[in-house]
Amino acid sequence: MTAPDRSGPAGADAARPAVSPFLRLALEAGPLLVFFVTNSLYGIMAGTAAFMVVMPIAVFASYRLERRLPIMPLVGCFFVLLFGGLTLWQGDELFIKLKPTIVNLLFAAVLFVGLALRRQYLKLLMGAVLHLDEEGWRRLTWRWAFFFLVLAALNELVWRNVSTDSWVAFKTFGIIPLTLAFGIAQVPLLTKHQIEEPKPGG
Repeated sequence: MTAPDRSGPAGADAARPAVSPFLRLALEAGPLLVFFVTNSLYGIMAGTAAFMVVMPIAVFASYRLERRLPIMPLVGCFFVLLFGGLTLWQGDELFIKLKPTIVNLLFAAVLFVGLALRRQYLKLLMGAVLHLDEEGWRRLTWRWAFFFLVLAALNELVWRNVSTDSWVAFKTFGIIPLTLAFGIAQVPLLTKHQIEEPKPGG
């Protein structure tokens, strides 16, 4: 047999080193903590600039550790640079506040379009770590799509009604715990629809 095929989930899994969930969480939460601390000390413009610097570093570190491009953090990084750049260029914090709304709406739209086309885009992202039947992927996709809509609505509600510092605190200490809690709430669904992990070369 030739060298393992790294284009598919099984081959890619075999080639990638295992990364601790805590380290992965640190890579995702680290830039937000830098954003929060810098904003607290120097204001939203400095916080945005720091966020723009640290986010690509975190994505690159994730790539080096896992030997694959982390799609969702990569998309998030692109929008941080885009809306952060607009924030600094225009001197208007509105742009960085709109970023979570637009990113979450984008993720929701991609998943809804995939469902309409009967394409499981969530499976493309998570198929290397989750092994579900088709009904499981379909139901999980619906749930994540609606959850992204909820996050977009929450961001709009918060930034329009609280101070900038409070919004930064919500973004830092609210979004990730909410996402983790939502993910944990999906365990019964994952257990019900889990299938045997495919064997390499099988």
